[in-house]
Amino acid sequence: MVDADEKKRIKTILTRLRKAYPEAECSLTHENPLELLVSTILSAQCTDERVNLVTRSLFKKYRDAADYARVSQEALEKDIQSTGFFRNKAKSIRECCKILVEQYDGKVPNSMEALVALPGIGRKTANVILGNAFGVSDGIVVDTHVGRLARRLGLSDHKNAEKIETDLTERIPKKDWVVFSHQLIYHGRRVCKSRKPDCGACSLESVCPKMGVE
Repeated sequence: MVDADEKKRIKTILTRLRKAYPEAECSLTHENPLELLVSTILSAQCTDERVNLVTRSLFKKYRDAADYARVSQEALEKDIQSTGFFRNKAKSIRECCKILVEQYDGKVPNSMEALVALPGIGRKTANVILGNAFGVSDGIVVDTHVGRLARRLGLSDHKNAEKIETDLTERIPKKDWVVFSHQLIYHGRRVCKSRKPDCGACSLESVCPKMGVE
């Protein structure tokens, strides 16, 4: 149960994040749901900057799900090799797109249940796709930055991503779910870094009860 004082503190956090990061949005470059799906698979253990560099040419070569479904494993591996773990990623993309072609007329489904049933798509990835490609707020994306900041800000005591997501969705208004994760990611990259948070430059310092908590 979130009491009145905590609701007030959370409201302050949200207000300050909006002011600090009005430009916060998904950092994976995409123009449609399929491009975002492919990008999120590639982003595992890889920087968004590297993914965007790779997809710049990848998206010109593969225009739809059928293109990915029929390309050979070896050819796709070569195209995405610099993102790391390229064998598993190529396999997931190809298998995922084969299902899209066979079951969804080549389109990316817009439900959590359908997305997490696809190869290589977990709940975090599904939340990214739903929120940013379809404007659907089904949950909050919890990556390493969001998890770390949720603990430091006293919004969760857990380290398990799904438990952190549950804590956050109970505290953050649903209308803010999508942008909130982007704002925390921006803040985690720029200010509240893992090894050395810059508390002196942090707009949330006065409402942060757990500075230094990992």
